[in-house]
Amino acid sequence: MPVRQGAARLLLRTLCAALVLTGCAGGGSPSDDARARTGTDDSGRHAATPRPAPPPPGIPGLGTATAASLGDANRQALVVTGEGPDSSVSSVVLWERDTADAPWRAVLGPWPAHNALRGWTRDHVADDLRSPIGVFGLGDAGGRLPDPGTLLPYDEDPAFAVSGTGFLGEPLAGSFDYVVAIDWNRVTGTTPLDKERPLGEGRGGGVWIHVDHQGPTRACVSLAAEHMRELLLALDPDSVPVVVMGPAAELGR
Repeated sequence: MPVRQGAARLLLRTLCAALVLTGCAGGGSPSDDARARTGTDDSGRHAATPRPAPPPPGIPGLGTATAASLGDANRQALVVTGEGPDSSVSSVVLWERDTADAPWRAVLGPWPAHNALRGWTRDHVADDLRSPIGVFGLGDAGGRLPDPGTLLPYDEDPAFAVSGTGFLGEPLAGSFDYVVAIDWNRVTGTTPLDKERPLGEGRGGGVWIHVDHQGPTRACVSLAAEHMRELLLALDPDSVPVVVMGPAAELGR
């Protein structure tokens, strides 16, 4: 009996020592795996979850779908915001960014503008008296007057002369003193006077940004003469400029 009791005591002391050693090995600060599971740092406090950096600020008023139509190469965007789907009154702001990852900044405007007599459409056809909604290139310019110093290709031509009266009886003379072609149903890289219509004559053409004649247009966007000059001086083909145009509700999609 004494021998067996002594052996039992020895076995008990050995087990206790093993448990103490095990506790020393695992009873300190949590392991890396444990910290990962519990989300705590070395002090036992919950570690903050890393958050991705927010995207650079976009252009106010443009919804996800519209903004997605702007490519990384587009570093200038002329935003034409109509007051409503059937309104001929709009506002224009030129936005720029330094790189695709940089925030947009307003550099010109807001300027008052006119668009087509009956407002806007996503399915523009000839003589519907509506301006097309969408994102279109701005690569070619021209006018009756000499080039004011634009970086865009500029075609000075007396054929830009226009006469007659507009929808409100206002004179149209001087409306095409300066123009920038909107790439709707046209061949890019040509004068705005070019008559080729890749989509067919029925889809209209000759949609420009031109000098305002104080009234609605047939499909174009019009700005005051001084604003047209400022725009021509600001547009840079290296920035691959585009126009983003439509009523506010459509641009906000």
